Amino acid sequence: MRTVQTSDYRMPLLYAAMALALIMVGFFQSWTVALAIFNLCMISAIMALGVNIQWGYAGLFNVGIMGFAALGGVAAVLVSMPPVPEAWAVGWQGLALAALMLLLTIAAAIMLRRSYKGRGRNLLTAVIIIAGYFAIRYFADPATDAIEAVNPTSEGYLGGLGMPIILSWMVGGLFAAGAAYLIGRVALGLRSDYLAIATLGISEIILSILKNENWLTRGVKNVTGIPRPLPNELALQRSEWFADLAVRFDVPVTVMSSIAVRGGFAIIFIIVLVLIMILCERALNSPWGRMMRAIRDNRDSAAAMGKDITGRHLQVFVLGSAVVGIAGAMLVTLDGQFTPTTYIPLRYTFLIWVMVIVGGSGNNFGAVLGGFVIWFVWVQAEPAGLWLMQMITTTFEFGPAMRAHLVDSAAHLRMLLMGAILLTVMRFSPRGLIPEKTAAKPLR
Repeated sequence: MRTVQTSDYRMPLLYAAMALALIMVGFFQSWTVALAIFNLCMISAIMALGVNIQWGYAGLFNVGIMGFAALGGVAAVLVSMPPVPEAWAVGWQGLALAALMLLLTIAAAIMLRRSYKGRGRNLLTAVIIIAGYFAIRYFADPATDAIEAVNPTSEGYLGGLGMPIILSWMVGGLFAAGAAYLIGRVALGLRSDYLAIATLGISEIILSILKNENWLTRGVKNVTGIPRPLPNELALQRSEWFADLAVRFDVPVTVMSSIAVRGGFAIIFIIVLVLIMILCERALNSPWGRMMRAIRDNRDSAAAMGKDITGRHLQVFVLGSAVVGIAGAMLVTLDGQFTPTTYIPLRYTFLIWVMVIVGGSGNNFGAVLGGFVIWFVWVQAEPAGLWLMQMITTTFEFGPAMRAHLVDSAAHLRMLLMGAILLTVMRFSPRGLIPEKTAAKPLR
């Protein structure tokens, strides 16, 4: 008969505590705030799952998470926003010729590398690339200038395809997966620390492109008014049936509409999270997942058994990045706008890694729990810090300057809490709140 261990109760107790914390936010703050936190917790959990696929399954140290999240975000723009006919009319020919020059440059470089093995092969390749670059710029620059001149205050870009926003989530995953494949073909042969530097640098390159290519994403001018899969709050407030429903429940119509929209997003996000979680669990417990963990734990032994280490790493790198891209598209859908300047390593790399480490790398349920816990603490730390500083300044006597300094410093409590949580977990539960399951040892 199997003995019940304390670890059997750990996961349900931790998830119940997290649910209780969200419910308390609903009672003591508002249900609108609780649902907003819950939705962002689910998006963070999906990003943590993507990183867990890479690190927990295969030990790949990817610190370029924000680049893949940004690619998911730009997918929401390119798929759902309506096209700008004037911009297409003035710029499509130049962009088509620039794309043709790009293809010709790539084809010429590949043909040269395959057919010519002489001493000057590298020099000739460089000449082809440089000539192709100037040819591309010759056609692309006038076209992009003309596109950006079309109603620059509100448009100035090509727009998108005008398709349903839900499709952009899959496209965002494909964008991130495609970028991960190209990056992985080059960088996965590097040592782990070099891989981290390479992924960070490439993510910064991706973000720099999105910030500066106004004809494609409007750059730092941002894209607002991105369609949502649900009616907006104002549309619900103007509908008669919804107003009657609010009266029936004795809730202000503005509050009711906000709860309805956030609750609708919560249902959609739960469905996506559950589907991804099921696929992740099936992959982890399959022969493929066991092989990945064997490669992670002893790479040399796996290579000696004939496993293609780089090929398997490329698979898991692409899969994890695709999940991050899906989450990036979901986040832009929730926000209703695409803002490239908000993609910073603190939010989209450091926090996601803390979620995986605190939750338990190698355990999908741990990664999801870490996403909920860390984002909840991150959001609630500032109001809690403000309340704490106000209590301190009213209990003890301080001068006006010192009182203002303490109140203004409340926002920094979140960084202190992140460090304290990470250190506490690493000290008392180094494998995370929900550790990775290991094979049971046979009884003797």
